[in-house]
Amino acid sequence: MDLGLQGRRALVMGASKGLGRSVADALAAEGVAIAISGRNQASLDRVADELKAAGAPKAVGITADVAEAAQMDRLADAAVAALGGVDILVLNHGGPPTCTALEMKEEDLVTWFQRIVLSPIRIANRLLPAMRQQKWGRLITIASTGVVQPLPGLALSNTLRSAIVGWNKTLASEIAGDGVTCNIIGPGAFATDRTQETLASASQKTGKSIDALVTERSATIPVGRFGEPKEFGPMGAFLASAHASYITGRVHLVDGGVVRGV
Repeated sequence: MDLGLQGRRALVMGASKGLGRSVADALAAEGVAIAISGRNQASLDRVADELKAAGAPKAVGITADVAEAAQMDRLADAAVAALGGVDILVLNHGGPPTCTALEMKEEDLVTWFQRIVLSPIRIANRLLPAMRQQKWGRLITIASTGVVQPLPGLALSNTLRSAIVGWNKTLASEIAGDGVTCNIIGPGAFATDRTQETLASASQKTGKSIDALVTERSATIPVGRFGEPKEFGPMGAFLASAHASYITGRVHLVDGGVVRGV
């Protein structure tokens, strides 16, 4: 299927590895020019070269830290300067530390509110006006299944990502008439560095080995295994495509069937 993305320009945040990288890979294969962000320029440059080899007509890496509000402005402006504009914005960032609701600290809520809520909204607000003016744009947020079915031990993530769901739904209704869609992708358990971090934390708390925890968790997933990042990115490419123009304001799960609700 031709997704109709030739000539489009995307900024994919947190794309040096993991799920952000998988979305960048899928967009590159569709001929999208891509700016990627992360905190290590050498890693970004390597990935940019790989994206060009995969089909992106242009790919550039821009360092930016979601912990710093001003860096979101710089990232948006640098992406526009490099690509000539941004038609597709993929919001993505690292996840907060594991904790229960009773273990949550106020200072951690403040720290991660900046990274999960304020910075994504700030950069979106900077890039949305141009999308609305041209009557075409895509805003895609990589979140978690925790926004639909809260995950044990991930109270910070469950709490703060849910704020983004409310923002996304409200925004989607306000700008749908401008040809700009706003969608969230909720990944389940994928074989990423973030998953390894949460497994290591759980291993320390429970005394179980990481392999044992993987086996236990896999048994709760109808597909019976963790997902591979390459199985995630195509959903991002589809939601960015011309074929998804009537889909907005939704959370789309890519989770192997783990969420039990309908």
